[in-house]
Amino acid sequence: MTDRLLLDLYAALLGLVTGSYLNVVIHRLPRRTSTVLPRSRCPECGAPIRPLDNVPVVSWLALRGRCRDCGRPISPRYPLVEAGTTVLFVLSAERFGLSPAAPVAAVLCALLVALAVIDVEHLLLPDRLTLPGIALGVALQPVTGWAGAGWRGVVGGLLGAALGAGVLLAAYGLWWLVRREEGLGLGDVKMLAMIGAFLGWRGVAVGLFVGAAAGALVGLSAMALGRAGLRSKLPFGAFLALGGLVALFAGPELVRLYLGAALGAGAAPLPSGSPP
Repeated sequence: MTDRLLLDLYAALLGLVTGSYLNVVIHRLPRRTSTVLPRSRCPECGAPIRPLDNVPVVSWLALRGRCRDCGRPISPRYPLVEAGTTVLFVLSAERFGLSPAAPVAAVLCALLVALAVIDVEHLLLPDRLTLPGIALGVALQPVTGWAGAGWRGVVGGLLGAALGAGVLLAAYGLWWLVRREEGLGLGDVKMLAMIGAFLGWRGVAVGLFVGAAAGALVGLSAMALGRAGLRSKLPFGAFLALGGLVALFAGPELVRLYLGAALGAGAAPLPSGSPP
């Protein structure tokens, strides 16, 4: 078995376990309850989940998506989060290999998954995830160098966080001046700041562009189908999460292609500190 395959296997197992815990975070954090105690229970009848029924993905499939005690359906969100987190962890291992950047990428993926699903379910982006995420993203810059080489990355992370927050704060204020209503939540501001803290200004640029484009596409499609109106709220944090993932795994290439097209140079060099 090759080293790469062993690394992917380890990342997959870690992703399954992390995804299982993320389901607890997603369910309990908006309800302001502990994510550690008590042990996992059926969300319908409250019966404690047996250890054999708590194996990520496998248990849900074996039970056919139903609680063993009450027989009520258990949301497919649970295996989807576990499987999705596993895929993202393997992608992190493939993208960054045996480097300190790989676990940092996995941490960012876990944060984005949790925030996206919570926003879809509750239209909420908890400070308990975004604010520590901002601090963590800046603190880990010397390890990753995604916002600049060495300790310059800390400055780059701070600037990325400030840019991410500033852009959406400006949009928030402009919308308020024009419409006298909130066009987006302050949680979105903090989430884009978190993406900037990890990935620097390039992450903000790619993440916001992809998130806004995806949000506009979904919103216009929902309006065309009669499922939403001009005042309907969309979970913009979910689209920002998509943008953050694109920025993490393909951001440097997208920026390079854009600069190359803009300058007519085919492929413009990126500043130091970009993910490999």
